[in-house]
Amino acid sequence: MNKSILLLALGLAGAAQAAPQPLPLPAPVSVPTPTTAPAIPATAAALDPAQLRELRSRYAQWQALPESERARIREAARRVAALPAAQQQTLRATFNEQDQRFRDGWLLGPQLGQLFPKLQGLFGFLPAEQREPALAVLRQLNVDQLAQLTLVAQRTPPQERDQVRNQFLALAPAGRDAWLREHVGH
Repeated sequence: MNKSILLLALGLAGAAQAAPQPLPLPAPVSVPTPTTAPAIPATAAALDPAQLRELRSRYAQWQALPESERARIREAARRVAALPAAQQQTLRATFNEQDQRFRDGWLLGPQLGQLFPKLQGLFGFLPAEQREPALAVLRQLNVDQLAQLTLVAQRTPPQERDQVRNQFLALAPAGRDAWLREHVGH
């Protein structure tokens, strides 16, 4: 399994495990907590408001992932939990050494998280009203479309990003392939 997916599992599974009791991990199979996980208070009352907001945000992100992606993350978390403690610590340290934007990208799930560094130019800094619609569009794309979109994102000059992103988000699903072919060729 991809090392990046294992790193994602550390970030998401730890957050999902850390949620207060009213917000349990939705998986029917529990994910073992890595032996290197820091102690997190078991009740919401023991958390400060910022920690509680963060846990709720991560839980909402977990819930928003397609079930197929959650299954991939649960499997990766099981694999990480089966590793020796020293190897778990190494994976966690490697992930924590990454740029915060890179780590946050993995909260989008395995498919988008892996491509997020390449998509960040177009989708990393969105107006609040575009975030959910953009994420919905990105999750509708297949692997080939995402690969083409990463090329568009990398080739788009900063001064044109808003215009290109708005054009893409305004497209009907049937028009995306033609638009991507046209823009990848530029």
